[in-house]
Amino acid sequence: MPLKTSFVHLRTLALAGGAALAVAAGAQTAAPAPSGSAGTWPAKPIRVVVGFAPGGSTDVMARILAQSLSESLGQTVLIDNRPGASGNISAAEVARAVPDGHTFLIAPTSVETANPSLFKSTLLPSRDLTPVATIGRTQMYLVAKPQLPARDVRELIALTQAKPGSFSYASAGTGTPPHLACELFKQATGADVQHVPYRGAAPALQDVLSGQADFVCDPGIAFPHIRTGKAKLLGIVSAKRSPFFPDVPTVAEQGFPGANLDIWFGLWAPNGTPPEVLARMNSELAKALALASVKARYADLGAEPVAMSTPEFRKLLAEEGAVLSALIAKQKIVVD
Repeated sequence: MPLKTSFVHLRTLALAGGAALAVAAGAQTAAPAPSGSAGTWPAKPIRVVVGFAPGGSTDVMARILAQSLSESLGQTVLIDNRPGASGNISAAEVARAVPDGHTFLIAPTSVETANPSLFKSTLLPSRDLTPVATIGRTQMYLVAKPQLPARDVRELIALTQAKPGSFSYASAGTGTPPHLACELFKQATGADVQHVPYRGAAPALQDVLSGQADFVCDPGIAFPHIRTGKAKLLGIVSAKRSPFFPDVPTVAEQGFPGANLDIWFGLWAPNGTPPEVLARMNSELAKALALASVKARYADLGAEPVAMSTPEFRKLLAEEGAVLSALIAKQKIVVD
């Protein structure tokens, strides 16, 4: 082969080889990212496990957010109700799920701040799940039967002091946030009242409305009855006044500090979920909670959409956990 021809031939081979390497490198760069990474997430429908039956506050909040997240993430967000054991069953379900960003838990914070002190369970959400963000809260309302001769907390305490043990409060069940709120109320005021547990907030409120129990720490379902005069709102069992009843003072403002407990709701993920996925989910939740339509639907529940960053959420869990674990131990509250 002549020298000139050989040179052209070699140069052609070199260019072809370089092009092949470039194509290979490009293919390597464009290869799909692992499932669950920020580049491809979500790669399939997202399952949100809820530990309470359909229709309750936790379930309705989850469904409101599922609709908004489905639109912003481009994947269906499915609600999977797994009721039982005050949310422990749902927490365990998520703890053992594949940590690829396609399974989450929505629950009240009590699943982490109260349940470990109430249940003899090996599950410890603060160890077995990763907190992502808050999704909102409901405040607690001290609601009394209409015929109770008290207009505020001071008058209620005066009644209980005059007849110790003669008054009762209803709750959504032993160890539930409404029960713990009323126990904080008892602790702060020294009220000698009897606890009557029910299977849910609705039947507890119903017996207050009918006069079978004297008052209840209500999570916001009593609003229509308060507004029509069928129930009395004596105070807000919270650190601040309610936006729904701004003229009603808190229990602390009426002279009894320490009686405040909001029901916070949050989102958790299995440990090991990619941090970039958690960051995006936190961001998308904050956007959803800022929507006027979401705020309006939350208001129908007597709730507020409140977005917290992960560090803020962890701080809330630690502070609430310290208060509730001490209360449960002091009052010797046991569920199982």
